[in-house]
Amino acid sequence: MVTIGRILTLVCLALLPRLVTGQDLAPRAYVITPVTSNAVVVAYSYLKGNVEFAGAVPITGATADINLPSLGYYHSFSFLGRSANVAVVVPYGDGDFKGTVAQVPHDSHRSGMLDAVLRFAVNLVGGPAMEAPEFARWRQGMLLGVSLKIVPPTGEYEPTKLINFGSNRWAFKPEIGYSQRFGHWVLDAYGSVWFFTENPEFFSHNAYFPGTQSRSQEPIEAFETHLSYDIAPRFWVSLDANYWWGGATALNGVHNPLTYQKSSRVGITASFPLTAHQSIKFSYNDGAYVRYGGNYQDVSLAWQYGWIGGAGARRP
Repeated sequence: MVTIGRILTLVCLALLPRLVTGQDLAPRAYVITPVTSNAVVVAYSYLKGNVEFAGAVPITGATADINLPSLGYYHSFSFLGRSANVAVVVPYGDGDFKGTVAQVPHDSHRSGMLDAVLRFAVNLVGGPAMEAPEFARWRQGMLLGVSLKIVPPTGEYEPTKLINFGSNRWAFKPEIGYSQRFGHWVLDAYGSVWFFTENPEFFSHNAYFPGTQSRSQEPIEAFETHLSYDIAPRFWVSLDANYWWGGATALNGVHNPLTYQKSSRVGITASFPLTAHQSIKFSYNDGAYVRYGGNYQDVSLAWQYGWIGGAGARRP
């Protein structure tokens, strides 16, 4: 028998994995920049779509409509003689969630900060740390790098509510990335695993569950690839695809195989310069295959201001 508590849990777990684990598409994530490169990025994403349950529970018409503005900062430096960089992104969410549970309509609106995202990346092969003059003469061949993404529980979270933009747990994503240039073409491929700590207060202290509940999640493995083409300096377009699997959850130690994820997204990204310091990036992606979870269309627009060293320096 499927209880209302189990149904509500499945709704929450299906609505938010795209936001919490950041199953995004990021072409040229391992292409290096000169040391002391900096960038401020202001971005906006709009997600709209439905939630797939594959008939596992009596839920119909589950949808999400989410606005995600964010502010990010990037800085590159030398790490043991190799090109390295750090980045931080602080997102904000405003969204409406709807669905019919056991023939009863339900809807919810949420607005607040999401968990921040921190990323450290370092090149292992093909990308030594270089100052701007040396970098201007350098030509990319094969690059191999690694990165670690950390998502601390900084977002707004209320344990009495089912749907939150914060996750109330830590997430870690080690990744290895490959990038190879062939003339005007760049081929990228990344492999990664998400690891999660336990949420010790999941949907607790309310009318449904007066006590405390804990939720844990198994790792999610992911693969991502991109094929991009340079149209002009700093003007390129990319075809993007990814696939991820795993992430089944347990509530109070009880494993739920229905929450196992197996999904893929495909999309396109275009980046073009505005000035010597500014550029615009547009991306669109959609679910190609979704076994369980959010099946959204995702449209994003980002403005970037970049500089090397001092604020008045120009990119090579």
